[in-house]
Amino acid sequence: MTTLDINAPGDTGATKLYRAAWRWHFYAGLFVIPFLMILAVTGMAMLWIAWVDGRDGERTPVVPQDTAMQISIQAEAAVAAIPGGELKQYVAPRTPEVAALFRVDHEGDATMVAVDPYTGQVIETFPRRSGWYDFADGIHSDLMLGVTGDRMLETAASLAMVLVATGLYMWWPRGDGWRRALVPTLATGRSLWKSLHGVVGIWVSIILVFFLISGLSWAGIWGGKMVQAWSQFPAEKWDAVPLSDVTHANMNHARREVPWALELTPMPASGSDAGVPGVTAPLVNMGSVDALAREIGFDARYQMNLPSGDAGVWTLSRDSMNTDSTDPMSDRTVHVDQYTGNILADVRYEDYTWAGKAMAVGIALHMGTMGLWSVLANTIVCLAVMFLCVSSVVLWWKRRPVGAGRLAAPPMPRELPLWQGAVLVGLAVSMAFPMAGLALLTVLALDSLILSRLPFLRRALT
Repeated sequence: MTTLDINAPGDTGATKLYRAAWRWHFYAGLFVIPFLMILAVTGMAMLWIAWVDGRDGERTPVVPQDTAMQISIQAEAAVAAIPGGELKQYVAPRTPEVAALFRVDHEGDATMVAVDPYTGQVIETFPRRSGWYDFADGIHSDLMLGVTGDRMLETAASLAMVLVATGLYMWWPRGDGWRRALVPTLATGRSLWKSLHGVVGIWVSIILVFFLISGLSWAGIWGGKMVQAWSQFPAEKWDAVPLSDVTHANMNHARREVPWALELTPMPASGSDAGVPGVTAPLVNMGSVDALAREIGFDARYQMNLPSGDAGVWTLSRDSMNTDSTDPMSDRTVHVDQYTGNILADVRYEDYTWAGKAMAVGIALHMGTMGLWSVLANTIVCLAVMFLCVSSVVLWWKRRPVGAGRLAAPPMPRELPLWQGAVLVGLAVSMAFPMAGLALLTVLALDSLILSRLPFLRRALT
C-alpha cells in the first residue's frame, strides 16, 4: 500500500523488518495486480449489467393484464418454440410487468424462452448464459480457462491476503498519529501518490479481505476442499425421507446457482410415502406445484426445477444469489415428491450452519444483489481496487532506476530480526490458504535453486 524511503536513516530491527515486508509486498503485487484489476473491472461490469439489464431475460417487458394464463399453457408454448426440447425450469415473473421464463433443453443446449404470461405468446428465445453478464462472469470466475483459471485466481486471491497484511503493516501509524494514515497528505509528485495509495488501501483493506474470502469460498481448493466440505447442511435433518445419489450441485448449469450450503448435500428422492402433505390437487403438475409454492410463501419471483428421472423431485427455490430476492435471509429451498406431492424437505436460511449463513449473506454482498445501495457500495470498492493497482504501478515507475535494467525491488535486509515470527506467519498463511503457500514455496525454491546460481538474473530482479 505504500513504499519505504530507500535512504531512510537508521538500520534498526524495525527498519529491517519493514524492508522485508516491503519486499514481499512488492513481489506479491507483481503477481496479484493484473488479476485484481481483472476482477475489479469484470465485477463492476456484472454489477451494472445485472442492475440495468438483468440476467437471462429476467426483465423482458410485457403489458400487464387482469388475468394470467395457466402455467401449463405457457409451458406448452415455450416447449413448442424449441422442437424436440425438454422443459427443465420455470422462473416466475418478478413483477406483473415482466415475462415468465422457461428453460428448455435440446441436445445438450439450454435455451431460455420468454413468454407473455397473459397471452401465452413467445416473445423471444436465446441460449442460456450467453449475454454480456455471462461473458464477464466467465472471466471473473476462471478467466475462461476452466480449472487452470480457477487455480490462478485462487492463488492471486490468496496472495492478495499477503498484500493486504504487508500493506497494513507498512502504513500503520508509528508515532505520527492516525490522521496521516486515514487522510491524504496534500503534496505533489510521488509523495501525493504514496499518500493516496496508503490511505485508500487502509480504508478498503477490511472490505477487500471480505471480498477475497467470500470469493475464495467458491474456489476449488480453499473453498471446495477445505471450507465448504466441512460446512454443509446436514442431510440428517431430513433423514426421514429417501435420499438420491446426486447432490444439489447437480442443479447447477454453467455457473453456480444452488446455495453454497446445499451444494454437496444429497437430494431427496421421490417414490415413497415420506414427507408432509403438500400438493392437495388430484394431479401433481406445474399448475398444482405452483399453487403450492404460492400457498407456502413463494411470492413474486421464484424458480421451479422440474423432476429429473424417476427419482427426481420438484424443487422450489428462492435465493438472493440468483436475484430472486434482495434478502439473503429469506433464502428457501423446498423439494416435493413428483408422485405424491408431499413436501420432502423445506430448507430455510435459519437451517444453515453458521458458515452457510455467513456465505448466504456474504455472496449477496459480494455480488451486490441486495438493492441499489449494494450496487453503489460495490462500485466504490471496485474503483478503489483499480486505483490501488494503478497507483502501485505509478509508484514503482517514479522510483525505478532509469536505465538500470532491473525491477528495482526493495532490498532484502541481510539480517532479518524476528525471523522466527516471520516463518510462523508464513506457515499460518500456507496452512490457511494452500495456493498462497504453494506460491511462497515456489518463490523460495526458485530463489535458492535458480536465482542463487544465476547472479545476473538475481540482479535483474532486485
